[in-house]
Amino acid sequence: MNPARRVTFTRAVLLLGVVALGLWLLSVEFAVVGAGGSAADPAARAAVAGRRRTHAQAAARSPDAWRTREWRREVDRHAAVLRRHLADGMLAASSVAVCLGGAQEAMALRELGVVGAVAVARKRSPPLAVAGNGRRLPFPDSSVDFVFAGRALDNTKRQADLASEAARIMKPDGHGHLVVLTSGASDAYSLRSLQALLPSLRLLRSRVINGADGSTLRELVFRKHADVSTTSRSSSNGNNSAGNCTNRDHKLEIIDLAEPLIQEEPAKPWITLKRNIKNIRYLPALADIGFKRRYVYIDIGARNYGSSIGSWFRKQYPKQNHTFEVFAIEADPAFHTDYARRKGVTLLPYAAWVRNETLSFEINDGPGKTGHSDVRKPNGRGMGRIRPAAGAMNGVSSGEVRRIPAFDLAEWLKRTVSEQDYVVMKMDVEGTEFDLIPRMIGTGAICLVDELFLECHYNRWQRCCPGERSPKYSNTYGECLDLFTSLRNSGVLVHQWW
Repeated sequence: MNPARRVTFTRAVLLLGVVALGLWLLSVEFAVVGAGGSAADPAARAAVAGRRRTHAQAAARSPDAWRTREWRREVDRHAAVLRRHLADGMLAASSVAVCLGGAQEAMALRELGVVGAVAVARKRSPPLAVAGNGRRLPFPDSSVDFVFAGRALDNTKRQADLASEAARIMKPDGHGHLVVLTSGASDAYSLRSLQALLPSLRLLRSRVINGADGSTLRELVFRKHADVSTTSRSSSNGNNSAGNCTNRDHKLEIIDLAEPLIQEEPAKPWITLKRNIKNIRYLPALADIGFKRRYVYIDIGARNYGSSIGSWFRKQYPKQNHTFEVFAIEADPAFHTDYARRKGVTLLPYAAWVRNETLSFEINDGPGKTGHSDVRKPNGRGMGRIRPAAGAMNGVSSGEVRRIPAFDLAEWLKRTVSEQDYVVMKMDVEGTEFDLIPRMIGTGAICLVDELFLECHYNRWQRCCPGERSPKYSNTYGECLDLFTSLRNSGVLVHQWW
């Protein structure tokens, strides 16, 4: 054979061999990825171990969105975050890893060597994404080594459901880990709120990292220590007693930022307390309230809808874009029909009290009958209150007395909400606060209230009669101040209301 032809033939054979070897390696890698990292042949898995897959390889059999440069940048960004957890031993090549934020996260883990990593998406997109949602992740209980939530908790409206599902699928006894990236949890209050959504997990560490848009994120790493069901509510409903609220330090930090209490009794309370509303520092202005299961507003002594629910809470209270369940507690039947046409409000037509019983309820007739102008509200009907057992006090009688049902407010609150809920309460009960608040503190129910707007009734100076105190109430301003102080010491952000 001609030497030149022999050289050409040899080169052709070598070239064909290289091409054949490349095709074989590529087919092995596709087989491993397509099987979710469960290829039976150990040699095939070893052939691709440690090698970084290129963008072109990742694009094979993938949605078009996976081929973009932006998608590639997201993969690299997640890889930079996840690499530390590999170094720390939380992840291994054989780990069962689930990502809740997108297929880019699963791709990043696969490129780091965790070949079985998958993401959860609305639609199945092999080989990286399986179909599922935050209400039910498609994995058995206690089956996953590592859950990377990414920004999923920030981006869902059902944070409690997603957190509960993530905890459910994690392996217990210190083997399962959860990593959360969030723009929240930067203060003690919101961090504790997030921890309350994960009662079976313990926080291992926290650090600040940079987000893709230049923002600051907090990375939180949790470990599951016990095989505890996370579908039930937090047990804190019944574990707080005698005003000793567990885990109240996060609330005390918020209280330190609140407006100070008015220490000196105001000479004109109807002016001073009304002006004080402008000084109130609402809790949502001081902390992130995002990590809560439900958002609840309870108006005790609600009167009609426009008295405070419609005119103040729905228009002025800063809700951080959350929708609140509203409970109106009002014993006066004159206001009940107003709520029949109000959507989103649950009326409890009873008197809030310290036990379940039937009581006498009196309606003060206002200035036209008694001469005391501070017992009548602007809408024309006198204020109602539970009548003392001894009857009318100090000559202040009522034009109307009814027998009405009353219920144990503290026990109802413990049945209705939990520590995982965000609870705002307004209380205007014409002196009954001196019965209700001690009962709530004694039972621990007060620990379930995040923010309280309390109108405290005392023998204040009368607007009509200079130098004379109202005979309607026997308590003093000092006793009101003691009530507010005891509430703040219990971890309740309470405001002096008018």
